[in-house]
Amino acid sequence: MSPADAGFLAEYAALTSGVGLVDCSDRTQIEITGDDRAPFLHNLTTAAIRSLQPGQGCEAFALDVRGHTLGHFLVFCTPHSLIIDSVAGQNERLAAQFERYHIRERIEIHDRTDEWGELLLSDSKARAILESLMGTISDGAFPTEPLSHCQARLADHTVWLRNVEIAGSGGVLISAARESIAPVAEAILAAGAMRCSAAALETARIEAGWPVFGIDISDKNLPQEVDRNARAISFTKGCYLGQETIARIDALGHVNKTLCGVRFTGSEVPLPGVELRSGDAAVGTVTSATFSPRLSAPLALAYIRRGFNTPRTKLTSPSAEAEIISLPLT
Repeated sequence: MSPADAGFLAEYAALTSGVGLVDCSDRTQIEITGDDRAPFLHNLTTAAIRSLQPGQGCEAFALDVRGHTLGHFLVFCTPHSLIIDSVAGQNERLAAQFERYHIRERIEIHDRTDEWGELLLSDSKARAILESLMGTISDGAFPTEPLSHCQARLADHTVWLRNVEIAGSGGVLISAARESIAPVAEAILAAGAMRCSAAALETARIEAGWPVFGIDISDKNLPQEVDRNARAISFTKGCYLGQETIARIDALGHVNKTLCGVRFTGSEVPLPGVELRSGDAAVGTVTSATFSPRLSAPLALAYIRRGFNTPRTKLTSPSAEAEIISLPLT
């Protein structure tokens, strides 16, 4: 997308400083029900699932036995289930991983991806628009804390409102039955939101430092490389699948590379796979990139080797100079 594209800039502004609405109905949604749902998922993820109370959520990784990532997702605890929310195309992969370890636990795994849709409403004025359309909140309070959530009536439809930071703080994922998504979206747009594209969301999520599994994360990555330790990894919860590798890295004190924000000079947006160098040494690889209106410069997420991954470190690429910066942008 050209940095001078007026339509894109208007959508970007709505997502980051106004009220932007993006249809994210291709996102993965899996529901786990049954009495053993919390200990089951606790034993298969990096997060402390057992401590979640209804209305709370967390970020987590699913790992293989070697400690490599098989998924990155959000978990929302409701009174009767745990809901896993992730990027598009992960439903079969994650459901198969969970079913593989489902032996005697009293649980049921339901792939809701084709039954439920999602809208992302961002940014700071999202709450005002939603409250103008809401009837009653049937489960908890309006979600103002990160990953808090509630069930509500919105434009006469039952929805889940989930506080997320996918495109920066102040965003709300609105989940509902597929047939409710269009009328809910129309009501939100009529109340003053702007419909925004996937391209605008991509820019906002890179500025927010939000990684996408399949783009910025793969099954070749260890979770500590993604650098979301405080958000997605419990180092005190005890044993879980892949935990030995995580504990070994924690004891060592570091991984050999981490996912970083990288700002580039010029206007050319680097492609995924572009190599970053320090002198003659290759020290990093771009995973995703965009033109950042906030920086007026290209911005990327990239894995950078230890020793070169601290903010203000200068690097080079085939087309431009580069510098490590902190994300999210503020």
